[in-house]
Amino acid sequence: MASDGKASDSPVAIHTGQIEAQALPKKPLARAPGWTKRQDPCHADWKPAAMSLPLFRPFPGLRPAAAHATEVAAPPYDVLTSEEAAELAAGKTWSFLHISKPEIDLPAGTDVHAPAVYAKAAENLNRMIAEGVLCRDPSPCFYIYRLEMGGHVQTGIVGGGSVAAYDANRIRKHEFTRPDKEDDRVRQIDACNAQTGPVLLAHRSSEALTAVVAKTTAAAPAYRVEAVDGNVHTLWVMGDPASIATVTAAFDAMPAVYIADGHHRSAAASRVAAARRKAGAAADAPSQSFLTVSFPIEEMKIFDYNRVVRDLNGLSREQFLARLEKEFVVQPVSGQARPTEPRTVGLYLPGQWYRLSLKNAVPSDPVARLDVSLLTDRLLAPVLGIVDLRKDKRIDFVGGKRGLGELEKRVDSGEMAAAFALFATRMEDLVAVADAGQVMPPKSTWFEPKLADGMVSYPLDWS
Repeated sequence: MASDGKASDSPVAIHTGQIEAQALPKKPLARAPGWTKRQDPCHADWKPAAMSLPLFRPFPGLRPAAAHATEVAAPPYDVLTSEEAAELAAGKTWSFLHISKPEIDLPAGTDVHAPAVYAKAAENLNRMIAEGVLCRDPSPCFYIYRLEMGGHVQTGIVGGGSVAAYDANRIRKHEFTRPDKEDDRVRQIDACNAQTGPVLLAHRSSEALTAVVAKTTAAAPAYRVEAVDGNVHTLWVMGDPASIATVTAAFDAMPAVYIADGHHRSAAASRVAAARRKAGAAADAPSQSFLTVSFPIEEMKIFDYNRVVRDLNGLSREQFLARLEKEFVVQPVSGQARPTEPRTVGLYLPGQWYRLSLKNAVPSDPVARLDVSLLTDRLLAPVLGIVDLRKDKRIDFVGGKRGLGELEKRVDSGEMAAAFALFATRMEDLVAVADAGQVMPPKSTWFEPKLADGMVSYPLDWS
């Protein structure tokens, strides 16, 4: 990678693959509702970035040569175990998993947070650049990224999201983050001097963006990749100045965009940016933006995120069903009870589905009115004694893409005592929570299809 001459934006000599251990600030796990990074009292030297950059800016992406795109593209780093990543990357020298899950190239049992892991990521990245597998575009561009899953299609724009906008909550959050996961991403970004994992954003549709996306996608794509799960990832390069100006202006006109997935990557980017500003990086340095892909809200798909519980808290089946009647109308149904509207829940007990319809009024608070909150507040906590969904070992979560059959399987096997099928959280619910400065309960959203790693990365050393 070519240097931009700003030593403060190149704290790691990535061409050697060597990194130095860095002291990372410690932060508590517990944070009050409404917490945002700009209010964090645990970073004594943390200061928000100044608003000197557009909300979304073009950048010279680091991406696979067309001949290598299919081999390079990989599932997101955080959906695979090390063992699964090793299996997927077997025989694929240029799989991006060698960068995003570099422990697969180290001895079995290596601590995934060991300095050697981040050094290996940088080494593998540099090797792929040296071999011409990954190439840098010569000038800043936006990119159009289309995801296809079955009959579902969504088309977004890849750009550098402003860290200052994130710090000011214009790029809005809806989840808490864990310090250990932030630390991992900070070390990976610093080691590679690049952001390799995209943050999934959502924006309100714009006629100008719709038109410029249609114009760009009318041409042949840079590449089209069919992933192992059958989903299709297609990338176009938008390099003409007029289109770039249109995209920049359209995003600048938006009061806010919303993080759908990637809160730890976003928080890590903010920490890296702050550290580099402190070391002298300019307000418009590459490190002051982060890798984002933003899709129109109406195109995005959220699956239900269902719950299974290990026991009925000492209640018999009959006692449990009787307790539910305080808050729900309980109706046995033939076949599966997939909810078709909010405020209804499908309950599965061995051999039988029930439809639970809420009886009582729903609060106006954007978090309390979520179906995931209503289930916890009116059933899981008062009836089953499950209050802390993050820590209670009696509850587990099943992404809706796996279907209601997975819920039946886990209950009928005896592993779990009951399953709850929820109506999927809607994008407007997510937006309402984020606009209110609040956070969603754990496991509220399951976005599909997921972005691939390796389609385009954001280097931190361009000018």
